[in-house]
Amino acid sequence: MERLLLSLLFAALLALCVYGMWRGWRRQARTQSVRIPPFPERPESPGAAELEESGLYVATTYAGHWQERIVTRGAGLRGPATLRLHADGIDVDRAGMPGFWIPRSAITGVATGRGMAGKVMGSNSLLVVTWVVGDGDDAVEVDTGFRADDRGVYPQWIERLDGTQVEAGQGNGGAQV
Repeated sequence: MERLLLSLLFAALLALCVYGMWRGWRRQARTQSVRIPPFPERPESPGAAELEESGLYVATTYAGHWQERIVTRGAGLRGPATLRLHADGIDVDRAGMPGFWIPRSAITGVATGRGMAGKVMGSNSLLVVTWVVGDGDDAVEVDTGFRADDRGVYPQWIERLDGTQVEAGQGNGGAQV
């Protein structure tokens, strides 16, 4: 009988912890939905892709704070994705989740990094795009991290975004370099 009570107590404690984490995630999403403007929607016909790479969308964080994940509007969920570079921006096409658009004019830097939002993967294993969401006083600078299936393509991405190119480790916002 004592063993059953201890098991039930442990299960209740575990459920309470999970509930607390869920509430914290929801509260953070509500707070961020006020501070962070909505991500730009993907255009209906962006044209032909200059580059396309499949891999893992890692996270979007506040620039300069590689552990502060942005969770509002589904941006905090890690998962499979495809990045497509178009003339006007980057299409972040996330499998099973809402995708978003990074306008080329909003990009302030691009580099490689080794970690973001609790995911540390070794040197230069992430492509980190630093960009500005919103306009004017509402603008927020963020980092979006992507781990490509073929990390050898990162130099091509950085070269194509040469108007906003940042050397690895310099001005990389929130990427842990």
